[in-house]
Amino acid sequence: MDLTGYEIINEPDDIEASLKAVKLVHDHKADMYMKGLLSTKDFLKSVLNKEVGLRNGKPLSHVCVFEIPGIDRLLYLTDVAFMTYPSLEEKKSIIENSVEVAHACGIPCPKVAPLAAVEVVNPKMPVTVDAAEATKKYGVAVKCATITPNKARMEEYTLKKMYKSPNGTIRAILDGTVFRAPIVVKGIEPCVKNWKKPITIARHAYGDVYKASEMKVPGAGKAELVFTAEDGTQTKELIHEFKGAGVLQGMHNLNGSIESFARSCFNFALETKQDLWFATKDTISKKYDHTFKDIFQEVYDNDYKAKFEEAGITYFYTLIDDAVARVIRSEGGYIWACKNYDGDVMSDMVSSAFGSLAMMTSVLVTPDGKYEYEAAHGTVQRHYYKHLKGEETSTNSVATIFAWTGALRKRGELDGSHELEEFADKLENACVKTIEDGKMTKDLALITTIPNPVVLNSEDFIKAIRSTLEGMLLL
Repeated sequence: MDLTGYEIINEPDDIEASLKAVKLVHDHKADMYMKGLLSTKDFLKSVLNKEVGLRNGKPLSHVCVFEIPGIDRLLYLTDVAFMTYPSLEEKKSIIENSVEVAHACGIPCPKVAPLAAVEVVNPKMPVTVDAAEATKKYGVAVKCATITPNKARMEEYTLKKMYKSPNGTIRAILDGTVFRAPIVVKGIEPCVKNWKKPITIARHAYGDVYKASEMKVPGAGKAELVFTAEDGTQTKELIHEFKGAGVLQGMHNLNGSIESFARSCFNFALETKQDLWFATKDTISKKYDHTFKDIFQEVYDNDYKAKFEEAGITYFYTLIDDAVARVIRSEGGYIWACKNYDGDVMSDMVSSAFGSLAMMTSVLVTPDGKYEYEAAHGTVQRHYYKHLKGEETSTNSVATIFAWTGALRKRGELDGSHELEEFADKLENACVKTIEDGKMTKDLALITTIPNPVVLNSEDFIKAIRSTLEGMLLL
């Protein structure tokens, strides 16, 4: 190495050498401070020195840069490093530090992909809670597929208990409504022949059976529903006098959450210019379901009726069994609002009838206009474990791609970035065109009416979409 033109400063003492080196960077006389054989303790001590160190008020983190054979770009990897339990703001700073390093390396617009250390909720690693809070702060988020622990996952991941669903945690914090709609493409025909337009399922994302308390009844006895008010007074309702063993389940919901559900539905209907249906079984559930019906009607009459009339769209309530009959006879093109469990079942029914759960968009919308996009199908667990074994999969990635395009489009809309909105549109069109050109994953190939489809594995399907997209971007 030719060192001509470089000044060499000889300092035999490690501590002094580290202080002199970091001071040169601090004083802008050097551009880089390299650790070398210096101990980590002494290196960090010099970096953190109050007089000559490199602290700038931001959290300290590290970034590793990888050059991997076969990959045409550098990869930058960071983690929480010195912060065992970083706050949301500290996590943001860690990402910003990494972006700053990428900029220094000549990458003007690096792509950032945050990863959690685990796929399940752990109270000691509140990444799920932080994600929900970040969604509330920034307005748009994408939730990747997560695993909800069961007994098998407890053993696999050595968990102490079956932690709550990450989805449930996020939805409870955001108090939003999940809207799911099929992605309609030529060659994937709905099972219901008269369905011509997407049917959007609006699912209340709080309470009911998903927050229920359950009990096994060992034998004969009396079960009661008891409410104890703050002043100590009690209200009781007989549930059942058991003559033998059985089971009990207690559900609840909140008027405030039901109102949020209603407002999210009305707002989304106005935004998308679609009629809104709502259905429960209030003839049987004269207090629980009837409360849902009453709150929806009150919110509509007070705040949305005039807006709906101006937009030329309608809202109506009917019983859930009547709604099912209407849905089957309709051509689609509306929003169907359902309670939590009803929405879970009906969204799966609609998606399957339209072709595939992997061809379903899913977005959680809060009453104040925050958006969390996700793939409706979750982890696709069977495919995931095949992938871990190194086996080839043909997993349909369209729902995941549409989660990202939905978020990018909304981000572009909020930030006034038309280029970002256009990119999201083109990527979605590329997905649809790739399938309509006869290139698809196995799940679609089994049901398509397109003759002689080309069945692609997961990686090749994504590459085919990319090729289609690149052609569109050149236009």
